Amino acid sequence: MLNQTADLGDSILSIATDNGFFWETVWNHPQNAQLKALRKDPTLLAPGDSVFVPDLRKQVETRPTDARHIFKRKGVPAKLRIQLRVLGEPRANEPYVLNIDGTIFQGNTDGNGVVEQFIPPNAKGGELRLNGGKEVIPVKIGYLNPIDILSGVQQRLNNLGIYCGSEEGDMNDDTAAALRRFQQKYGLPVTGNADAATKAKLQQLHP
Repeated sequence: MLNQTADLGDSILSIATDNGFFWETVWNHPQNAQLKALRKDPTLLAPGDSVFVPDLRKQVETRPTDARHIFKRKGVPAKLRIQLRVLGEPRANEPYVLNIDGTIFQGNTDGNGVVEQFIPPNAKGGELRLNGGKEVIPVKIGYLNPIDILSGVQQRLNNLGIYCGSEEGDMNDDTAAALRRFQQKYGLPVTGNADAATKAKLQQLHP
């Protein structure tokens, strides 16, 4: 048994997979109940979060030696979902090439500009190529911080095209200005602060 401290890019899915577990086993463990109540989403951890990882129990199977036996190892892939927009409009039906940890996936975005692909739970990232490879978008998996810390607010603002500069979790003039623009755009009280209503709207637009 161990308590593992989450680093940037970690999630319950990646930590569980790296330790030989299904993610539900770790997420639903009683000793992670407080963390589960705080984060609510197994894909979102903040650097420094403490995750309890139980001992791995080995399963022993007994079979006769004079026959052939087939064992199937269960796997639980994760689903990566990316929505692409230009000036608020979805980039629908565009061909793409997605490289995740060296594995290549190809397809077309759907009518809402969405790319969906099953990937390993402990995948770290890669790149998404569009427009025949002329447009390259870096992809980081597990690097989105929870909405209840300022860096998570800043990441979502930048990802939604509302520039707020640094994503280091420090309030600054760029972040305050970005929050005011976001609040004005969505009819929220214009405070320049990451208040509850602003976080709720950001979470709705960018889970």
